[in-house]
Amino acid sequence: MSKSRLKTNLEQIAKTRFGYTEWRPGQKEAIQSVLKGHDTLAIMPTGSGKSAIYQIAAFVIPGATVVISPLIALQRDQVNAILNQDIGDAAVINSAIDSSEREDAFEQLEDGDLEFIFLAPEQFNQAETLERLQAAKPSLFVIDEAHCISAWGHDFRPDYLRLGQIIDALDHPRILALTATAAPPVRSEIIERLNMRNANVIVQGFDRPNIELVVERFDDEGEKQTYLVNQILKVKKPGIVYVATRKRAEELTKQLQEHGIKSEYYHAGMKASDRQETEIAFMDDQIEVLVATTAFGMGVDKPNIRFVFHADISDSIDSYYQEIGRAGRDHELSRAILFYNPEDLNLRRFFSSSGQVNLADINQVVEALQLQIDPIAPKDLQSQLDLSKTKLKSALNYLTDAGAVENTPTGEVKLRPKADLDAVAEAVLETQEQRRQVERSRLDMMRNYAEIRSCRRQYLLNYFGEKFAGPCTTCDNCKASITQDDAKTQETETTQHQQPYPVDSRVKHKSWGEGTVMRYEGETIVVLFEQVGYKTLDVRTAILRQLLQRVKP
Repeated sequence: MSKSRLKTNLEQIAKTRFGYTEWRPGQKEAIQSVLKGHDTLAIMPTGSGKSAIYQIAAFVIPGATVVISPLIALQRDQVNAILNQDIGDAAVINSAIDSSEREDAFEQLEDGDLEFIFLAPEQFNQAETLERLQAAKPSLFVIDEAHCISAWGHDFRPDYLRLGQIIDALDHPRILALTATAAPPVRSEIIERLNMRNANVIVQGFDRPNIELVVERFDDEGEKQTYLVNQILKVKKPGIVYVATRKRAEELTKQLQEHGIKSEYYHAGMKASDRQETEIAFMDDQIEVLVATTAFGMGVDKPNIRFVFHADISDSIDSYYQEIGRAGRDHELSRAILFYNPEDLNLRRFFSSSGQVNLADINQVVEALQLQIDPIAPKDLQSQLDLSKTKLKSALNYLTDAGAVENTPTGEVKLRPKADLDAVAEAVLETQEQRRQVERSRLDMMRNYAEIRSCRRQYLLNYFGEKFAGPCTTCDNCKASITQDDAKTQETETTQHQQPYPVDSRVKHKSWGEGTVMRYEGETIVVLFEQVGYKTLDVRTAILRQLLQRVKP
C-alpha cells in the first residue's frame, strides 16, 4: 500500500468508500488510535458503526487483516458488506466451506490479494490455520464480540481464551477488539487475556433513550403468563421474547400461534439449518414474534424490532442490556419489558451451578494429562475420561487459570512441568467457588434492577460506569414519578456523606478482600470484590463500623 494512502484524509475515505457524511461518536477516535499503533478496545452500542472502524483502518494500514467473528452467519454478512464496497477482497474460513475454497482463500491471502480473512476461533484447532496466517504476516487482528473472551462477560466462549497466544504467535499485529457491552471488569479481562500493549479503551455512550424500560412484577406464574401473552397480542411488532429454557420457547410459541400470531421459536437444540431458516424469516419480517433463548441475537442487526420482552429474568445486567439493545435500532420508540417473578431467580441459580467440578473430576483430568507425552486435543482427552464435555471444559479452564495446564495456540492442552498438583487442585476449587459467588452477585444486581424504585436507566448506565443522574422520563419508575422526590433526598444524603470512598478507588473489606468502588446508589455503595463479586453496603454503616479501608494505589 502506497504512502500516499496512509496520508489520505480519513473524512474523504469515509465519504467516498463508505458513504459517511459525518462520523458516528467514537468511530474516528478508534480508527486514529489503531493508526497510531495502539492496541485498541472499542466499546460502542450496536448499530454505531463498529464494522466501519476495522474496515477503514484496514484500508489505510498495509497488509492483511484477520477478523475473528464467532458466528458463520455473521461472518457471511460481514464479507458481503465488504464486497459491496471498494475496499478490498474478503474471504471466510469456516466449517461451511470445502477444502478447495479453503485452500484458495489461503493462497490469495499469502499472495497479498486478500485484504480481509474472517475466522471463528475454533478454526485454530487446525494447526494449518495458524501456519498459513504466520506466512501471510497480517498487520491487523480484529476480535469482534470481544466480550466472549471474558468469564465476566455474558457470552463467555472458551475458544476465545487462546487468542492472546495466537496473536503473540503472529508476532503481535495491532489489535482491535470490538464489543457492544462491557462493564469495567470485562474490559480489564479483555485487555489482560489478549496481551494488549499500550492499550487505548474507547467507550461510547450506552444510553438508548428510545427504548422504554419497564418491569412488571408477579407472584403467580399463571398470572404472569396470561399477562405476557396479552401484552404480546397488543404491542406493535415485530419483536423478540426471551425465555430461559428450550421447552418454554416451544410452549410459548405454540400458544402465540393459537392466537393467530406469526411466531416461531429459536434455541440451541435445533438443527443449524432450521435455526438459519428461522433467522432469515425473522429478518425478512415473515415472523412477527420470535421466542428465543440466549442462543439468538449475536450479530443480528434488524432495525425495526419494536419490543424485546423477557419472560424470565436474565442472569446478569450484561446479558439483559445486550438483549434489549436489539430493539429500536432505527431510533424509533421501542419497549423493553421484564416480566418478573422472584421465583424465577431459583432457575437462574440452578443454571449457574451446572458444570461445577469436584476434586475427583480435577484429579481425573490431571491423571490423564500426566500420561500424555505430547499435547492432546480436549476432544481426544474426553474420550479417555468419564466426564461430560461441559465439565471437562470447566476443569481445563480452571486448571489453566491456576497455572497447571498450558494451552497451545491450536487448542491442545498439556500439563505444566513441576506443578504442585495438590495445591493446584485446592486453588481450582477455590477459584470455582469465587466464580460461583461472582455469578450469584451478578444475578443479585439483576434482581436489584427488577426491584429498584428509582430510575432504571440510571441503574443500568451506572452499572457500565457511565454517569447518569436521572430521572430519565422513559422508564416506568420515572413515568410514575416514584423517583422524583426520592432522587432529591438520595442526592442530599449522598452529598452529606461526601462519597467517602471515591468511585473507581480501591478498598478492602476484612472478610471479602479487595475490591473496586463501582458507584453510589442513594445511601448505599456498590463494590466489586475479586473474591465474592458485587456487594451493596449501606454507606453510613460502612463508615461507623469501618467496614471498608482505602487501599493506596
